[in-house]
Amino acid sequence: MKRIYLVTGAAGHLASTTIMKLKNRGCSIRGLILPNESGIDDEQITYYKGDITKPETLDAFFSGMENDEVIVLHMAGLISIQDKVSPAVYNVNVIGTKNIIDKCFQYHVKRLLYVSSVHAIPEPDRITTITEVDHFSKDTVNGAYATTKAEATQLVLDAGKKGLDIVIVHPSGITGPGDLGRNHITQLIQMYLHHKLPMGVRGGYDFVDVRDVADGILSTVEKGRRGECYLLSNRYVPVCELLECMRLATGRKMKKLCSPLWLAKMAAPVAEAVAKLTGTRPIFTKYSLRTMESNGHFCHDKATMELGYHPRDIKDTVADTIRFLQMNNA
Repeated sequence: MKRIYLVTGAAGHLASTTIMKLKNRGCSIRGLILPNESGIDDEQITYYKGDITKPETLDAFFSGMENDEVIVLHMAGLISIQDKVSPAVYNVNVIGTKNIIDKCFQYHVKRLLYVSSVHAIPEPDRITTITEVDHFSKDTVNGAYATTKAEATQLVLDAGKKGLDIVIVHPSGITGPGDLGRNHITQLIQMYLHHKLPMGVRGGYDFVDVRDVADGILSTVEKGRRGECYLLSNRYVPVCELLECMRLATGRKMKKLCSPLWLAKMAAPVAEAVAKLTGTRPIFTKYSLRTMESNGHFCHDKATMELGYHPRDIKDTVADTIRFLQMNNA
């Protein structure tokens, strides 16, 4: 019996980083990509086209492995920094997760690892360090991404109670090399590199390297306890510190100023309206600014003790990301 990893959202930043690490371990992989995406098959990975919101398109991805040990890494998701839940975000994050769970039962997979988010965890206040919880509700969090991830995470936990072997990871704000601008933190770094970022904002969040999250995911598959959740975070990083890391990595002399959050909030509606008219994506919205002033203090002690998880310094992450973007002229 051989082990095969099924990776949804295989074209994404985290998934593609995880796939690279699986390849380095000599693993057999199937990657699920959307019909409009492309992937190059090789001796280790075969790409399948499908849509997690359309269960009839998933059977080829799951079938033909009756004698193998199948591990599903469900990473497909739609990130949103908007307040209102759009049909697209709900269908991908909630309905899509339900469809993956159903297929895991149908095809008797060995283990399902679900990539949730720290945003799915309720925020007790702005100073208490946040740790893992064992129940999730869309009514205890705010924003389109948080509410849909909370609802989907509870679906996965409920599937575990029905007999499916599940584990869940909660990454914080993912950044790092390998992304060309879809990630919001990468977008911030690109704006800095191209002198399109006039200033930052006061506030911050927990930012973690994509490579560390990928390592944490693979450790969770091997060592994670059935039915458990694991925070894959790093540490709280003020935006001003993030900008200083960028300055040091690029050798620029001028430091960026950081606007008070109240001022940024006043400008956010205008920035969102301009972005809508120009067809661009705003970096600072009402929701993202609220996140910047929310509790960004997460504890990854459980993952460190049980999985051997140790995230790297944010300075190294920023420097490596800048090097990657410059090498790709992004």
